Amino acid sequence: MAAQSTLREPHDPLLALYDHYATLVKSRVRGASRLTKLLSTITLLFSIIGAGYGSRRWYRSRRAEKETGRRLLRRNSALKNKDGSRTIYVPYRDSTSKVVINPTKPTTFDAHRRLFLQPPRAARMQDATDPQAPPPQTKPGLNLAFLHQFLSLLNIMIPRWNSKETGLLVSHGVFLMLRTYLSLVVARLDGEIVRDLVAGNGKAFLWGICKWLGVGTFSSYTNAMIKFLQSKVSIAFRTRLTRYIHDLYLNDHLNYYKLSNLDGGVGQGADQFITQDLTLFCASAASLYSSLGKPFVDLCVFNYQLFRSLGPIALTGLLSNYFLTATILRKLSPPFGKLKAVEGRREGDFRALHSRLIANAEEIAFYGGDQMEKHFLERGFKDLKHWMEGIYSLKIRYNMLEDFVLKYSWSAFGYLITSLPVFLPAWGGLNATPELPGNSGIEKQGRERNRMKDFITNKRLMLSLADAGGRMMYSIKDLSELAGYTSRVYTLISTLHRVHADAYSAPPGTRPELYSVSDIQGTVHRGFDGLRLEHVPVVAPALHPRGGDELLESLSFIVHSGEHLLITGPNGIGKSAVSRIVAGLWPVYRGLVSRPRSIGMDGIMFLPQRPYLSTGTLRDQVIYPHTAVDMKDAGRRDSELHAVLEEAKLGYIPDREGGWDTKKVWKDVFSGGEKQRVGIARLLYHEPRYAFIDEGTSAVSSDVEGLLYERCKAKGITLITISTRASLKRYHTHLLSLGLGESGEEWEFQRIGTASEKSSVEKELAELRERLAKVEEWKTRRTKIEEELKRVWVEGGEELSPPPYAETVDVGSEEGSREESAVSEMSPVNQEDVGHDDAVEEHEGQVIGSGGGEGLFNSSSSWNPAHRPL
Repeated sequence: MAAQSTLREPHDPLLALYDHYATLVKSRVRGASRLTKLLSTITLLFSIIGAGYGSRRWYRSRRAEKETGRRLLRRNSALKNKDGSRTIYVPYRDSTSKVVINPTKPTTFDAHRRLFLQPPRAARMQDATDPQAPPPQTKPGLNLAFLHQFLSLLNIMIPRWNSKETGLLVSHGVFLMLRTYLSLVVARLDGEIVRDLVAGNGKAFLWGICKWLGVGTFSSYTNAMIKFLQSKVSIAFRTRLTRYIHDLYLNDHLNYYKLSNLDGGVGQGADQFITQDLTLFCASAASLYSSLGKPFVDLCVFNYQLFRSLGPIALTGLLSNYFLTATILRKLSPPFGKLKAVEGRREGDFRALHSRLIANAEEIAFYGGDQMEKHFLERGFKDLKHWMEGIYSLKIRYNMLEDFVLKYSWSAFGYLITSLPVFLPAWGGLNATPELPGNSGIEKQGRERNRMKDFITNKRLMLSLADAGGRMMYSIKDLSELAGYTSRVYTLISTLHRVHADAYSAPPGTRPELYSVSDIQGTVHRGFDGLRLEHVPVVAPALHPRGGDELLESLSFIVHSGEHLLITGPNGIGKSAVSRIVAGLWPVYRGLVSRPRSIGMDGIMFLPQRPYLSTGTLRDQVIYPHTAVDMKDAGRRDSELHAVLEEAKLGYIPDREGGWDTKKVWKDVFSGGEKQRVGIARLLYHEPRYAFIDEGTSAVSSDVEGLLYERCKAKGITLITISTRASLKRYHTHLLSLGLGESGEEWEFQRIGTASEKSSVEKELAELRERLAKVEEWKTRRTKIEEELKRVWVEGGEELSPPPYAETVDVGSEEGSREESAVSEMSPVNQEDVGHDDAVEEHEGQVIGSGGGEGLFNSSSSWNPAHRPL
């Protein structure tokens, strides 16, 4: 044992350095004057007082910060800093925790664009038909494409060498190295304990047990820290990628809308990619650091130790065993990367079915479509189940091969290697010496005990080495699964970059398809005081790379401040498409669109057909998309919000719901009319110069609707309304009729109240009276046809009863009944009051605003002699 105590040096240089400086300080303190002592005392006193004052200030600032956090958390808001970052407060125990979120710079997106849209040729990810983005059919696997994808994502996860993630990885690596060192200590200690046990040395045996427990305590702490740091690395990676994707996904470019409605590169949506695939990728990437880095270090250290103990023959055999095992497993391994990628896609499809069911639960309940939806869900789950069963069946055979090779074959090979010092002492290691025949019995017994110690130590090292090698071989499967997750996340980010940069182009040597996303040639002018469209085709876009469907060939009109426009026309003609083009949701394929620069105050605001209510407080529903901090910065107060609700005829809402800070699922609380009036309240709160209202008052009564429109006009808001209600004409100055222009025109723009506008109404009413005059003629014709059908005889002389289609064979009969009802409704109206009386406007709403081919003036419902029954 004395030979093992050589670690203690007679003169420790660190201890000598400490003694030198300690003696120097003591000598200076002894020789210091009284003045120096007094100054030191005063300095110490001021330091104590300053520290106490600083602690008090720190306590006050911390208390104020906690109060700010509670207030912002209660109001569902955050702080915007001058550098563009945001400060949010999240619940933490009994208080809140402050989190600062720094936005991703546009220059970072520009620098990363080449990684995701222009991969190197060596990665073999480019497609001749679309060279600016990697094709989605790139097969995930252990290849150069996977290496490029992973390194590209690594630039996002670790942006700088001095980042937080680098510190976590270094700390993780330190603990991994420490565990390797502890494995060596445990192996040697195991051999010493067995040697002392065989020798009967009780004192040394008990001391070895104590050292074993001490090393075990430290090893337990090391293992726990390794798992903890691996989880921290996974969360840090996920935080970086999530914020990067959110900054690229949610911005002024409307990528969140265009991703699924124009590009379609990620299927039904990005939710599955961001929530599940991203989580699995980060967890797999964080475990890769320990599952590959730690075994690699273990292999190097343990192989060196075994080389010293067992010699070069053993090392050569170990290395040959590694390469042979890796080759066998690599050749016989199923394509886990591709299988995992397909599984993730099918998981997303199944999740989308459930999301659609939740979003449309009320409509499905009204139709009674539960069985149909159940059929869709069961079919989606059946596809997913069959695919996962196929993966599990492949894993059975692979796991059998893997366990036999890594556990039993490697163990047998390990016993052969550790037996070399026993049976072949000359080849047993660098320090091995052949046994001499003339040795005494005591020396022979000592050598046997040392041989036992060496065997136990080598066995422990071989077990650790086998574990490290097994983890290296198991990591082949983990790498294949990581390749699948990497492909999914890389596809999402590359598609987002393509949408953000509008990087669409036709294949080389071909022209882009008409009205596709690569055929956008229009111009959008922001900063115009008004709304102007010049020769803009209204096209419903299709997913890339197909071309869209043209609704209107060319649309042109201009609206200045104070000129209120009503857009009307049948369903499917493109009324809502105009608002989508102006808002930037749909591309401007040709022509010019001029609009205000901003959205909100002094800009333009859009109210969609379906009212949207966000999560948060009642205050958030009125000021959306502002937050409580934006409202405070603008100098607005809750009393003003109450006045806004009074103007929108919702003044009772705060008292009914429990105050402005109440949080509920508001889409289930408000009725249809209340939801639309909340939209009008947002309009009155923001007070934009221009407002696009798309069927924004269809669920509101006529009297309240008129009050809302008058109030908006009184606040100086120029209204652009999309509606089929002709009664809204009185609140507008111009009319844009789509699909109802004279002489077959696609659209007609005119001022309300002019002679041409009145003449068009009179012409429509005259056509209505002309058609109503033919009702009696149609009835007479129907009676004759029925009499003709009753006189039909068949062979055998039996008279047939009227056929079942006799009641529906006459197309004019249905229109006759409809027009009779129209006559009864129009009977109180005088011809002289056409275009002037309110009742005529209501009947005009029935004629023009019937929508979708049910109006009497729709050409598809007009009577045609060719429709007469035979």
